Amino acid sequence: MFAVHLLSFYFTKLQEDQIKKVDRFLYAMRLSDEQLLEISHRFRDEMEKGLSRESNAAAALKMLPTHVFSTPDGSEKGEFLALDLGGSKFKVLQVKVSEDGNRKVQMESEIFPIPEEVINGRGTDLFDHVADSLKNFMQKNNINQKKKPLGFTFSFPCLQSKLDEGVLLSWSKNYKARGVQGTNVVQALRQAINKTGGIDVDVLALVNDTVGTMMTCGYDDQHCEVGVIIGTGTNACYMEELRHIDLVEGDEGRMCINTEWGAFGDDGALHDFITGFDSEIDAASINPGKQLFEKMVSGMYMGELVRLILLKMAKRGLLFKGRVSDALRTKGKFQTQHVSMIEEYKDGLRNTREILTELGLTPTEDDCIAVQHVCTIVSFRSANLCAAALAAILTRIRENKKLKSLRTTVGMDGTVYRTHPQYSKRLHKVVRRLVPECHVRFVLSESGSGKGAAMVTAVAQRRASQREEINDTLADFTLSSTQLQQVKEKMRVELERGLRKDSHDSASVKMLPSYVYRTPDGTERGKFLALDLGGTNFRVLVVKIRSGIRKSVRMYNKIYAIPLEIMQGTGEELFDHIVQCISDFLDYMGMKNTRLPLGFTFSFPCSQTGIDKGSLVSWTKGFKATECEGHDVVDMLREAIKRRNEFDLDIVAVVNDTVGTMMTCAYEDPRCEIGLIAGTGSNVCYMEDMKNVEVVEGDEGQMCINTEWGGFGDNDNIEDIRTRFDHEVDEGSLNVGKQRFEKMTSGMYLGEIVRQILIDLTKRGLLFRGRITEPLKTRGIFETKFLSQIESDRLALLQVRSILQHLGLDSTCDDSIIVKEVCGAVSRRAAQLCGAGMAAIVDKIRENRGLDNLDITVGVDGTLYKLHPHFSRILKETVKELAPQCEVEFILSEDGSGKGAALITAVCKLRT
Repeated sequence: MFAVHLLSFYFTKLQEDQIKKVDRFLYAMRLSDEQLLEISHRFRDEMEKGLSRESNAAAALKMLPTHVFSTPDGSEKGEFLALDLGGSKFKVLQVKVSEDGNRKVQMESEIFPIPEEVINGRGTDLFDHVADSLKNFMQKNNINQKKKPLGFTFSFPCLQSKLDEGVLLSWSKNYKARGVQGTNVVQALRQAINKTGGIDVDVLALVNDTVGTMMTCGYDDQHCEVGVIIGTGTNACYMEELRHIDLVEGDEGRMCINTEWGAFGDDGALHDFITGFDSEIDAASINPGKQLFEKMVSGMYMGELVRLILLKMAKRGLLFKGRVSDALRTKGKFQTQHVSMIEEYKDGLRNTREILTELGLTPTEDDCIAVQHVCTIVSFRSANLCAAALAAILTRIRENKKLKSLRTTVGMDGTVYRTHPQYSKRLHKVVRRLVPECHVRFVLSESGSGKGAAMVTAVAQRRASQREEINDTLADFTLSSTQLQQVKEKMRVELERGLRKDSHDSASVKMLPSYVYRTPDGTERGKFLALDLGGTNFRVLVVKIRSGIRKSVRMYNKIYAIPLEIMQGTGEELFDHIVQCISDFLDYMGMKNTRLPLGFTFSFPCSQTGIDKGSLVSWTKGFKATECEGHDVVDMLREAIKRRNEFDLDIVAVVNDTVGTMMTCAYEDPRCEIGLIAGTGSNVCYMEDMKNVEVVEGDEGQMCINTEWGGFGDNDNIEDIRTRFDHEVDEGSLNVGKQRFEKMTSGMYLGEIVRQILIDLTKRGLLFRGRITEPLKTRGIFETKFLSQIESDRLALLQVRSILQHLGLDSTCDDSIIVKEVCGAVSRRAAQLCGAGMAAIVDKIRENRGLDNLDITVGVDGTLYKLHPHFSRILKETVKELAPQCEVEFILSEDGSGKGAALITAVCKLRT
């Protein structure tokens, strides 16, 4: 028993001595975590250089755009051909992708050898060989479908300007075919196919093998956004944010970047990690100074690296008693597969002895242990270096997404990763140690990069088909200049009809007289009370106006909520609530016993017969209080004040919010004669010549007309531009068939139009993987404020996704792009329609005054105009295009329509 223990101790000691001897000899290849993190940091820097237009030309990492914008989402279907060219053999595949809930992929393939003379011959011969092999495969498998879509996996660095175009930058993997470098390889393939004849295919995609690996794994795991190959060569690709890729136009969405990481270090970034053995490998290669990272990592060089180390150790007497065989001196005799065999867990030492014996050596037990450890150090360094580079990519993805921790999948392929018994475990362990904040799942590509080429082609076809359907859906929201001109002309007709006595009742634009005869001139002064009712909030204000050189307006206000049950209860309840709010405010201000003149901003269509008389025509903006329509709102307010019997008020004026906005802005700019509200509702007022206002007596001077243009189209005159989504929104509203223009232009409805479009696209499988969530079914869930947020130029798609997730919508990057596009189409149309209506009004004013050119100011209020990132610009551009003889300035009303009501009251008091 003692003898067994002694022998065991002796063998362990022997192993330790041999391992220490190798460790000392190869200390430069043993990398600490600190060194790996430094390498990872340098790799991040090189990625940045490669992505930047300014530094790309000099960057070692070329970070090549692939024009692959999306990974598979499971809805791909169809039959595809794929070619896979990248080594000593060439593969042709037929791939059938079925969308039957099982996401099944069937493949048939055939491998064709590529003779050495073809690899090293003329480029035309190489592509002729590929075309002949493709024809042979198609005939054998009876593939005769016309224009069969084909994806081409071409595992060499290419500069792509689009998915089906790629210029070869340089050969690798011992390929030397002449006349190909610097040319479009897809064009070369198409020419060879045409020359061969009898093949009817459509080459849709050129794909790097690494991209193919990512796409293959991405079909089974939709979290896969990285592809890595560690085989004869090595490379990685990943999904990058478009906004970071300077070499490609556009900044929305993502694109797969082929890093070509084999060239990492070509600019000296790894100089302090390159050993004398690496330099020797490089000097003897066909491309000295190039692909230095690949030469430290990949299967093409790993066996040779071990051979050089063993040779040097033997010459120094550290192995084989200083004896060297001819085979050990011969380049290529020690292969990477030998490294894998030597590192096998159980049979490693036996395999080592057999391999060394085949090389003409007579190894001792010590030698076998030492050689096994050399292989371990070389392969472990390879895994370490790949882990450091991969850690850099994962960190970049995590930071792009602004996440504290990342869950993602990496698609893996390559003979070293597949066949080396320890490699994958080492790689996984080191990656997780270097980036503990990244939770990574590694998936082995079972079907190779050929299937990936078919998947890229399938995704491209799916995206093209989806794009066509989405374009068709949104086409109705794109208004041509002709259509906008027609809207302007129809609006002008309705303006005239509303002003005339004989057509006023049937006009869709009611052109209601406001009995405001002038705008402020700066002489207004006094203290006034103002009320502002127009939405879910009600505001009470005290406004102090000073005149003269130091004219000013000071305001004190308080905001009160209008509960839904009050909005949709009885008229008496609504006005009692308003009076209760006024009472609270007067208590708050200590003004209960002061009888102030009051202006009442009432932002609903009213038929006025005087400045303090206005009958509600119809409720809008979700109000539905009974026994109000057709009644004088000033009388209803006075009656509610009497019922409360706490205070008395001098109600001087009832004012529309649009008129209030005009008056507020006119106080600052005397040229302001138009008011525009673009918010929850949509409306315009303007100063009209009294001689044109037939529904009011008198021809002298001017009067502000409240157009109530939200009703434009209620007589079916814009049905040609209303979409099925507009009809759906209308049918679900409280006032079906009414306020049609407002339902196409105002904040109350734009979000709902977007929701209806999203439901339609989701039902057709174009969004959210075809899943309609409960929140998406909820009317009003998609608020118009989300349009403003989603369309913000400063908002990355990641934040768009977060808004959608807040609504219970689990969106992909592609989904976010489509949602942003839908929001843009809806809001752009709204702004253009408002612009067309405004063009009709300014042209009418110009013609009223017999002017060739008009300079005028529009006072504007409303959240849509104020907060939406593009609405105001598009509106102004439309006005400029449709009313070129009018110079229109838009100024924002900073103090709202409540101040306007006080100013109107002040103007009226001065007049009396």
